[in-house]
Amino acid sequence: MNLTHLDNNNRPKMVDVSNKNETQRIAIASGEITMSKEAFDAIISKNTKKGPVLQTAVIAAIMGVKKTSDLIPMCHPLLLSGINCDIEEKPLLPGFKLIVTAKLNGQTGVEMEALTGVSIGLLTIYDMVKAIDKSMIISNVQLEKKSGGKSGDFERKI
Repeated sequence: MNLTHLDNNNRPKMVDVSNKNETQRIAIASGEITMSKEAFDAIISKNTKKGPVLQTAVIAAIMGVKKTSDLIPMCHPLLLSGINCDIEEKPLLPGFKLIVTAKLNGQTGVEMEALTGVSIGLLTIYDMVKAIDKSMIISNVQLEKKSGGKSGDFERKI
């Protein structure tokens, strides 16, 4: 098996995508954070010391998508055409589900960007309410769907 991130001398390299066709690529990723009812209620009632938790998490998720190539060594810097972040309240957990969609027209996919955005958004929620609940759990960070590119489409089966 040829490893795409190693050259003929086993040195790390970034994959050359210059011969790939430019296609529309979309990736959707999600993840959850579970917390105490006290932390959940503080977020919902906007009663936290560090400010608006969910709005800040959305901004952090968008920034995470944009900074992926700075964080993951072999990721290409991308000219993104769109980023969207949604947060679903999950009172029965209690907690939240964060969903990030990343889009572009390009020669490489945006899966890592969507996954990074989810991770950074969830970590931001943790950071902003850790004074209330240090036992929060970030889980189920996963690719939900992707389209475009040579490997084709993917959709997670429930």
